[in-house]
Amino acid sequence: YITPTAITIITLSIIMGTILTMSSSNWLMAWIGLELNMLAILPIISKPKTTRASEATIKYFLTQAIASAMMLLSSTTNAWQTGNWDILELKNKFSTTIMTLSLMMKMGAAPVHFWLPEVLQGTTLQTALLITTWQKLAPVTLMYMISNNIQPALLMSAGLLSMVVGGLGGINQTQLRKTMAYSSINNLGWTIMIMALSPNLAIMNITIYIIMTTPVFLMMKNTSMKTLQNLTTTWTTSTAMTLSIALLMLSTSGLPPFTGFMPKMLALNELITQKLTTLATLAIMTSLISLLFYLRIAYLIMMLTP
Repeated sequence: YITPTAITIITLSIIMGTILTMSSSNWLMAWIGLELNMLAILPIISKPKTTRASEATIKYFLTQAIASAMMLLSSTTNAWQTGNWDILELKNKFSTTIMTLSLMMKMGAAPVHFWLPEVLQGTTLQTALLITTWQKLAPVTLMYMISNNIQPALLMSAGLLSMVVGGLGGINQTQLRKTMAYSSINNLGWTIMIMALSPNLAIMNITIYIIMTTPVFLMMKNTSMKTLQNLTTTWTTSTAMTLSIALLMLSTSGLPPFTGFMPKMLALNELITQKLTTLATLAIMTSLISLLFYLRIAYLIMMLTP
């Protein structure tokens, strides 16, 4: 049991950590913010007294600690080369590459995404919501700030890989939290890919994803859904909610006329404007893979209901 005082301290630390990172212009302060945030969320992940939750906490801690170490390595190397700790002055090629990988690890994008589905599966739906939404803000903001200095090829290939991994990983899942984790990886792929060309569009993309995924988690918590099997049985007790989940899933997949289609369309438009038609085509193809598991959820809700 966590006391109300502890809950207040933890909540404030999580909020303060993220705000500190987002508002700092110095690598050390950004790092301190991320550390504060990470240390505060550990007791929340390990709150259910199960071996699963403990395992998830350790996995989360280790991956975030490694990412933090890479972040320090990168910023220190850059400071050593240029004598500057400023976030916007990350000019060293080696530093930017390591920093990008570190931030991708923090937010859970492929190829360093392995922890995300495992951690989400081991924790409660509320915590899963926190990890897939709030915990992405700080690393995405840092990536936005250094987006001018990152090699576009790195961002685009990582983005495309995230889309593929997110799509293929989600197809075989029966656990809703793991499905949501892969959905998160898939959406981060779009965010990272377009970050290379239009950082503002990337921010819009992640914002819309957060707005769409929050109600899904909240409704899952409300109806205590855990697996795809549960989806078919909740219809009788809460019709409107189950229907909303189906529509939100279709929206997240980027199907017109839903909201989720807009950022994807704008991203593809940007890619084609920059003469990156091959990349745009590949992005559409991977989008079809992920559409498969979103559609399956919607289908299970719509068809298997009386």
